[in-house]
Amino acid sequence: MNEQPNNPLHGITLEKLLNQLVDHYGWDELGALIDIRCFNWEPSIKSSLKFLRKTQWARDQVEELFLNTDFENP
Repeated sequence: MNEQPNNPLHGITLEKLLNQLVDHYGWDELGALIDIRCFNWEPSIKSSLKFLRKTQWARDQVEELFLNTDFENP
């Protein structure tokens, strides 16, 4: 396995990342921050993962939000 010391997302699965964001923000706020259908219309982890795995621009936005979120402060 390749080491990626400069990658802050190394070892974090997309599912774990998304679950942490949903736990922190909730679906409503997450949908307001990143306006994509899978967050705003009948949101679920399963449908969001399916969309994010196929759509790089949306995944980039979710990863950026994750990196810029202070999970210590609600």
